[in-house]
Amino acid sequence: MPKRTILHVESGPAGPDVANEYNRWYDEVHIPEMLAIEGIVAARRYAPVDGDTYIAHYEIEGDPEAAMARLRAAAADGAMRLSGTARTDPPARMLLMELVVDRAAPPA
Repeated sequence: MPKRTILHVESGPAGPDVANEYNRWYDEVHIPEMLAIEGIVAARRYAPVDGDTYIAHYEIEGDPEAAMARLRAAAADGAMRLSGTARTDPPARMLLMELVVDRAAPPA
């Protein structure tokens, strides 16, 4: 089985007044730009039940360090457009995570 890796990102809108625009940008602009990066093959996004921190999981196929290098290059050369509606204090938190266990509950 090939190694399964995700990029876990915690972020949020700069404030409640820009939350709708932040969510529109994330879903309609940012996720498609992320999926255009070679090696990033899927995206899932979660909204907070309480609080204001959203979570996105990007599945990486192949070498995660190479995918991250392509992500940094896209951010540096303008291929990835950031939004002024995203919170910068604290900045987005990004963690590269490797699958350790994949288990489901037994059928009832």
